Amino acid sequence: MYSSQVLIAGGGPTGLWLACELRRYGIDVTILEQRSSRTGESRAGGLHARSLEILGSRGLADRFVAAGRRVPFAHFAGLWLEMGRLDTAYPYVLGLVQSRIEALLEDHLLELGAKVRWGAEIAEVVPFSDHVEVTTATGERFTADYLVGCDGGRSTVRRRLGIPFDGTDATVSSMLADVRLAEPPGPIFQRRTPLGDFSVLQLEAGHHRLMLNHYEPATTTAPPDLAEFRAAFTALAGTDFGLHSPQWISRYHDAARLAARYRDGRVLLAGDAAHIHWPAGGQGLNTGLQDATNLGWKLALTVDGHAPAPTAPTLVNAPPLAPPTAPSPADLTTRTAAELNALAAGAPVAAPTEGLALLDTYEAERRPVAARVLANTRAQTALCRPGPHTDALRATVADLLTIPEANDRLAAMVAGLDQADRAPATPLAPGRGTLTAPPETLTTASPWADRVDTRPDTQERLVRPDGHIAWSGGPGLHEALTTWFGPTTAR
Repeated sequence: MYSSQVLIAGGGPTGLWLACELRRYGIDVTILEQRSSRTGESRAGGLHARSLEILGSRGLADRFVAAGRRVPFAHFAGLWLEMGRLDTAYPYVLGLVQSRIEALLEDHLLELGAKVRWGAEIAEVVPFSDHVEVTTATGERFTADYLVGCDGGRSTVRRRLGIPFDGTDATVSSMLADVRLAEPPGPIFQRRTPLGDFSVLQLEAGHHRLMLNHYEPATTTAPPDLAEFRAAFTALAGTDFGLHSPQWISRYHDAARLAARYRDGRVLLAGDAAHIHWPAGGQGLNTGLQDATNLGWKLALTVDGHAPAPTAPTLVNAPPLAPPTAPSPADLTTRTAAELNALAAGAPVAAPTEGLALLDTYEAERRPVAARVLANTRAQTALCRPGPHTDALRATVADLLTIPEANDRLAAMVAGLDQADRAPATPLAPGRGTLTAPPETLTTASPWADRVDTRPDTQERLVRPDGHIAWSGGPGLHEALTTWFGPTTAR
């Protein structure tokens, strides 16, 4: 039996980044990936500003930026959003396919002394009070203090634990193909038709991504072949732009589901294993990376026995969750209005919720973020449906987006910048927080010198290891230090 401190199911972006974060603390990590090797499929197509801020805080953003293409706009339901005014060092979307993102993350993981175990498909998960045991399809057995399921929307870990995955069923049938074009229409091209919509996006290395959406449930889940995709795309666009040499063809949908809980004893969920939605605006991969960032330091402190006592407050409020039934056409308008109102409210800093163990604050903070992503992608689905009523609504929303404040509000949401207070420019050493304050205030943190760095500054901030602000002046610094970094006698 193989033993490690943390087992991670899934070697995609979320699992790789979580492993990197844990290795920064010296945690012994094993990644089990059912694929036999890294795929060349492009899949997701970019990194948003908040993910780049996180990578930047680890000294890694330049690697990714150098490999990608800066795109100064994003979209909400196909309506363009300007990103240039966002309050970030990365006011753009970084065009970079998922296969390249994974390769860069895996390179960094190797630098940190860990690697992916390929061809390891999980068959059984048996949790105990003090450890977790996993058996693969080939009979290999693994044991660890904790297991994190980062194994996608069809997560074996989630299903083996019996964690409900409720939400809304698919109402859209979508396909995409990464191909070469004999007659490309331009870097970006999109159209809406009475039958659905389609778009063409230029990728790297001479490839284009063609996407199409029919606003009715699919009649099959089988992967499409080139002939089916060509016929469906031509029916919408009137041409196939001379597509050939497919690199990847896939079918997807807008089913939106959220795990009922992110933690079950010593088993946790992150990324698509915890939440799925229509891939509108490239938010899924980025939400997973941010899950891993939030979880990594908390899990590391817990594994090492250094987690503070159960008093940690959460940083975001949970919005109402969508009902676990598919929407009827009649209720789409009502739901969309309610969801847009919720989205407009932003993600405020919450009043402290006492009594949570540090590891439980992961679900308390990240599940509401995922619920908001599900809400905004459902709203985008409704805004994309063909018909004169939707056309009128789109025209109204497009007009509102000419107002800079409205544009920037939605742009920040898509970019992941509307979450609880963040401090992307604050230097953070691996596994440590940072307190910036005048010298007379910095002395308060002296008993936590083994966990918190101090830096003289006129701006008073206690920043957690994930780059979020735990205290920002006034009373309560001692309590915040104890809450997030444990009592002074913890180590």
